[in-house]
Amino acid sequence: MAATNHIDPVSWPYLPLPENGQLAFPSLEQSVRDSIRIILTTRPGEQLMRPRFGAGLQNFLQEGNIIAVRRQVQKVIQDNLQSYETRMIVDRVDVDPVPAAPSEVHVQIYYRLLRTNTAQQIGITMRVG
Repeated sequence: MAATNHIDPVSWPYLPLPENGQLAFPSLEQSVRDSIRIILTTRPGEQLMRPRFGAGLQNFLQEGNIIAVRRQVQKVIQDNLQSYETRMIVDRVDVDPVPAAPSEVHVQIYYRLLRTNTAQQIGITMRVG
């Protein structure tokens, strides 16, 4: 049987990756960032046995770029990160309109890793309305 160079396009961020015959785990910082990304992009009810897991930012894509929607996005992100990522403390979440693009908002998440108390931040820009 011929050997194939199959690379699985889908991987889970918490599993180790084989490198040079050894298992390499992601760093704490990378693992938390991956977890944040998963929480933000997972819709509530999407994961089996966890009906409330996920911020579901996709649900806000058809909403308008108004203060009420931005506050909803902020609250959903803050609540989900505090509930489902226990390796960090959320300092604040800013959801601001993008001045040059009226249909976009910029989300900036400021947090600290509990183990090291290191300040981190991650940001995304998304379309609304």
